[in-house]
Amino acid sequence: MNGKEGKTANLVSDEKFGSYELYLEFLLAKGSNSGVFLHGLYEVQVFDSFGYDGPLAVGDCGGIYEQPEGGGGSPPARNAARAPGEWQSLRIWFQAPQFDAGGKLMAKPKVLRVMLNGIAVQENFTLPGPTLSHMEIKPAAENPIMLQGDHGPVAYRNIYIKPLQ
Repeated sequence: MNGKEGKTANLVSDEKFGSYELYLEFLLAKGSNSGVFLHGLYEVQVFDSFGYDGPLAVGDCGGIYEQPEGGGGSPPARNAARAPGEWQSLRIWFQAPQFDAGGKLMAKPKVLRVMLNGIAVQENFTLPGPTLSHMEIKPAAENPIMLQGDHGPVAYRNIYIKPLQ
């Protein structure tokens, strides 16, 4: 959990990963905001969207946040957020970018699927480039995972990662 005022450093994995399935649980305070950065570059939004019944945006829970390089991100297909103070689950299937032997990008990264609290909110979204507020690293076949820690009180637990074949 981050500090009393909801601001702390981002949490970054020591290990680097390629394509994977990521599962984690999170708890948000009312109005809080965080994000799961796949490869440290591509953000799946963690936000208190509970009870919102207007058009969903990239900043809502389960959205793929804005990407300045030719893409506006992807709002969640539906609002599956639970109330602040309740534990929630996020399961993400991520396909890493693919490069040839010379380092040329052959396939852009893709969010294959996002399940928020057991409900599909994203399907097959190709990532045109890094999200705003990404880590200062280059796209690679393997990179770390980052949990954003500076936008309000949030707690994470039960984090599991399984490589995709």
